[in-house]
Amino acid sequence: MEESADTSSSSSSPYFSIFTNYPLISAVLAFTIAQVIKFFTTWYKEKRWDLKRLVGSGGMPSSHSATVTALAMAVGLQEGFGGSHFVIAFILTSIVMYDATGVRLHAGRQAEVLNQIVYELPAEHPLAESMPLRELLGHTPPQVVAGGVLGTATAVFGYFITLIVK
Repeated sequence: MEESADTSSSSSSPYFSIFTNYPLISAVLAFTIAQVIKFFTTWYKEKRWDLKRLVGSGGMPSSHSATVTALAMAVGLQEGFGGSHFVIAFILTSIVMYDATGVRLHAGRQAEVLNQIVYELPAEHPLAESMPLRELLGHTPPQVVAGGVLGTATAVFGYFITLIVK
């Protein structure tokens, strides 16, 4: 009887282990902190609340960089920096950070130019009424670095918390 109770409690344990997964928590927390910073920065600069900043891309700091950096650091701190899991997370981090300052940044700049062209079209032109493209897609290198620093700090802080709690 007691054995079946142990079996049932251990079988439900894997479902709840996601809530104690240190790399996942670090990554989600870093993303959330970055987005909240953007939200309040927009309010401070523009004196308006913009709820889109809580989920939107672009701006300071890079939430994508913060997320993947926190993930890689947490994996490295938890499982070691020499293991294959850290290498996978590190490569993912490198690709995301490169993409943020490369492809996405330039796509946003192209959107600016295209929006200006459409804006200058005569009113009778079929594209004159088209919706503007999103311009805030990528990040400048300082925004990506700031996201990386935030992600690293979040993971390291979380690691020390896990050591204290244990």
